[in-house]
Amino acid sequence: MKYIRDTLDFSVKEPSAITLGKFDGLHRGHELLMENLLNQSAENGYRSIVFTFDIPPTRKTGKVEAQVLTTNEEKYHIFEETGVDYLIECPFTNEVMCMEPEKFVRWIVSALHVKCMIVGKDFHFGHNRGGDYRLLEKLSGELGYRVIVLEKIQEDGRDISSTFVREEIKKGAIEKANHLLGYEFFVKSRVIHGKQIGRTIGIPTINMTLPPEKILPPNGVYITRVIIGEQWYQGVSNVGCKPTIAGNNPIGIETYIIDFCQNLYDKIVTIQFLHYIRPEMKFDSIDDLKHQMNCDIAKAENYFSKKE
Repeated sequence: MKYIRDTLDFSVKEPSAITLGKFDGLHRGHELLMENLLNQSAENGYRSIVFTFDIPPTRKTGKVEAQVLTTNEEKYHIFEETGVDYLIECPFTNEVMCMEPEKFVRWIVSALHVKCMIVGKDFHFGHNRGGDYRLLEKLSGELGYRVIVLEKIQEDGRDISSTFVREEIKKGAIEKANHLLGYEFFVKSRVIHGKQIGRTIGIPTINMTLPPEKILPPNGVYITRVIIGEQWYQGVSNVGCKPTIAGNNPIGIETYIIDFCQNLYDKIVTIQFLHYIRPEMKFDSIDDLKHQMNCDIAKAENYFSKKE
């Protein structure tokens, strides 16, 4: 997959099929878009393109610090596994934000040699979200592309959307969020140095910090799957600010990896969230913390044994 970012001067010379959107997390609501994109590409010899923006547009248009299911780096890794030819992460500049919808369509079709557009029925684009699938259809004959408009996939009588998934994560409903996503909600980040309290009590942990825009489930302890390279391990992760440990600790993720003892400092690790155990707690002593961590680890081991 070719990853194009940090430029408005992008182009694709071969005929292409394209789908456009925020794509915050590639959830089940996107399944038909991706299926049609890859099918159209295979059947017609097109290059397949996913077009998205480098920030949520509402961060500029609504001046809202929108939280995201996936950081840009995480999004890249998700799409890399789909088999698409291009992921274009367009900078959401003032010029792009203020571009009239028709001008936007002409720009994209010309620059990317578009022969097929696949969009959802609720897709809007251009200045003040003034463009929709009807405008795409209106311009298709003149500009020489086909438009495929898809209905939204629903769950519980509601469209599956990034907003729906984020609501479930904020509630701590991890299993429900994972069902809507079609995969486990995850964080992918670099391991940093912590205070090494876990090491002193025989339960060494890894620490990760995340950008403020990355959504996290409520503070608490979760059963997790830890992916290191091509291997995965059982884990127990705490989301929060470690209230038992003195000092002003930022919110982050601390994970104990069961039956693992290698040095992971500065390595990129993926944590997949599987099941909520308990809220984050402040303990009277480190010994009390150790006892509870051992209980949490036992619950995780029991959880995984039932899955085998």
